Amino acid sequence: MGKRFKAAVIGGSGYGGGELVRRLLQHPDVELVRVASVDYIGEPLSAAHPNLEGLTDLKFEGLAPEEAAAGMDVVLLGLPHKVSATKMPALMKTGARVVDLSGDFRLRDAAVYKRYYGADHPSAAHLTDGSFVYGLPELNREAIRKARYVASPGCFATTIELALLPLAKAGLLSGEVEVVGITGSSGSGVVPSAGTHHPVRAVNLRTYKPLDHQHVPEIVQTLLDAGAKDLELRFVPVSAPLSRGIFATSFVHVPESVTEAQIKSIYAEAYRGEPFVRVPQKRLPEVAAVSGTNYAEVGVQPGSVHGGRRVVACFSATDNLIKGGAGQGIQSMNLMLGLDERATLADPGGYP
Repeated sequence: MGKRFKAAVIGGSGYGGGELVRRLLQHPDVELVRVASVDYIGEPLSAAHPNLEGLTDLKFEGLAPEEAAAGMDVVLLGLPHKVSATKMPALMKTGARVVDLSGDFRLRDAAVYKRYYGADHPSAAHLTDGSFVYGLPELNREAIRKARYVASPGCFATTIELALLPLAKAGLLSGEVEVVGITGSSGSGVVPSAGTHHPVRAVNLRTYKPLDHQHVPEIVQTLLDAGAKDLELRFVPVSAPLSRGIFATSFVHVPESVTEAQIKSIYAEAYRGEPFVRVPQKRLPEVAAVSGTNYAEVGVQPGSVHGGRRVVACFSATDNLIKGGAGQGIQSMNLMLGLDERATLADPGGYP
């Protein structure tokens, strides 16, 4: 008996594309039919992804978007920012559902997009017409179920948003929020650069784009949608000697009347029943516990009171390529197709 749905991946040779392919090859209800790429055309998928050796006969194909989407129920885009937006008009004419992993349709303000991505948006009307749903299931699950087009969140954005969503929903997130986020090198993509070159990365910690990372407006927009007020996010990203993983520490101030027990209860209740967000009871989040998986870990530590405000440290960890990327895209795809949200994503990974 054949699988119920057919899928194509466009931009399948990068790290995110490799995770999309890996998950789809194991999917009980969705058949991966074709993988399009501008690289490795005619070569087996294992040419870019050695872990797929012998698992599929599919090859990379050089296809226009409408060719890749022909006859598909869903298309997943692993294309770079600014490239995805140019392909979208043709894809939207095919009738296929689309999950876009790039940042091209996450923001609603074209001027903000230009400021952070360095280009005019080629399909700016779709930023404000409601075509795209922001693909964070923990906030927009029901809208994703009904969506035809999903803009999947960024890796830092996912990690930081999950740490702060409970406070935003409780009306306790306002004013200045400071965040330091530490990330692995795979977040920079498959093409080597000075910032991901192993001899430097393996022995180093250094910041990049401090206070000016492109995920800042995405995070602010999402948290305001969730109930935050007058939010000002100050975010410093740090590159770390890891291949995978993000660890974020966020500092928030809440009214002193909010007790430590109330804060911890807010987090426990916010994620009770969520399939992919864990709030560990005996420890704080750590990267090794989520690396290789679609799980996120969130923790909170209320602190002392100064000037009528209590400081709260919020911690979160994800795998940037899975919950921070392709896995979350698959999670949205499952919701869009009416499937079990956990399909092909529930494995716990290894430790350490």
